[in-house]
Amino acid sequence: MPIALNRRTFLRATAVAGGTTAFAGALWQQAFAGPAQPGPGPYGPLLAADGNGVQLPAGFTSRIVARSLQRVEGTRHTWHAAPDGGACYRDGDGWIYVSNSEVPLVGGASAVRFDATGKIISAYRILNGTTLNCAGGATPWNTWLSCEEHDYGLVYETDPYGQKSAKSRPAMGRFKHEAAASDPVRKVVYLTEDQGNGCFYRFRPTTWGDLSSGTLEVLIGTGVGAVSWARVPNPEIWLTPTRDQVAGAMRFDGGEGCHYAGGVCYFTTKGDNRVWAYDAVNERLDLAYDDDLVTGGAAPLRGVDNITSAASGDLYIAEDGDNMEINLITPDDVVTPFLRILGHDKSEITGPAFSPDGTRLYFSSQRGKSGFAAGTDGYTFEVTGPFRR
Repeated sequence: MPIALNRRTFLRATAVAGGTTAFAGALWQQAFAGPAQPGPGPYGPLLAADGNGVQLPAGFTSRIVARSLQRVEGTRHTWHAAPDGGACYRDGDGWIYVSNSEVPLVGGASAVRFDATGKIISAYRILNGTTLNCAGGATPWNTWLSCEEHDYGLVYETDPYGQKSAKSRPAMGRFKHEAAASDPVRKVVYLTEDQGNGCFYRFRPTTWGDLSSGTLEVLIGTGVGAVSWARVPNPEIWLTPTRDQVAGAMRFDGGEGCHYAGGVCYFTTKGDNRVWAYDAVNERLDLAYDDDLVTGGAAPLRGVDNITSAASGDLYIAEDGDNMEINLITPDDVVTPFLRILGHDKSEITGPAFSPDGTRLYFSSQRGKSGFAAGTDGYTFEVTGPFRR
């Protein structure tokens, strides 16, 4: 029988223990001091909104690089509706930003190519004919994993450069996929599930770099502390959903973003506004953030969603709703707003990703100013500035 996390017991145990787990990951090099608390950010306060409606710290600027159902500037490509998860890839002296489309039947994914100066030089589709492509993740071999968010959803492996056809990867399971994060040391891909009683998975390919076959495993545990993994018996064709196939599978309240860095896999759960930290080296689970454990003021980060990090070790967490912010969690456990979009009150921020040189941050407002559920008013932004590296 799956084990449901007792929230109050868990929070009490975490607070009493003081969060003493020591992470091996580069993002938490010192002893983990417990869930992040509000404090002043490394970039200072947010200034008045710019002409694009974005509030940023001093020294940062924004531009709009694409609008849903409009041609991407300088190209003949029409940008997709409801832009969601994204990632950046090096492309010679320039780079490529990939973005999913979270709409039914015609979802898929598209890409924008930039030259070394940041000028847009092309835009194109990399995945067609799929549905509700929500988040995903980059692989170490420079492909994009685009994840379908429905009960029988698949992971599709796509080519950001637009040269190779996309391939479905059913061995990675059929479930309500959200995000993916590759761990090149342990040679696994972590996967989140967007269900109120969902699970956290990892996929072990038979051959690293080839996702066509392998073993899907689910996290086993009761809360903070040591965890283990167990094989999901029927990941592809099932009568019993993957999350219900293994006794002791730990439940998570709406899995969202997932990001691996330096021995730690961070993932978010929207139902309880948490950022989890899985120490892959020692197979332990802890909390990087929980809005219920914020002391001394209002919690700045709510509606946790997509997540990425900078080379500095700062985590960047996008909000689904609330006041439309991307918040930082710094390596010294401070959570603070980095940017805020005004006038997009019924939208969500999606797809945060840094250019390969770390000087530009890309993200989208999925439903834009109109808030229309179909995402036909989506905006994709770029922020440039003195990011810590």
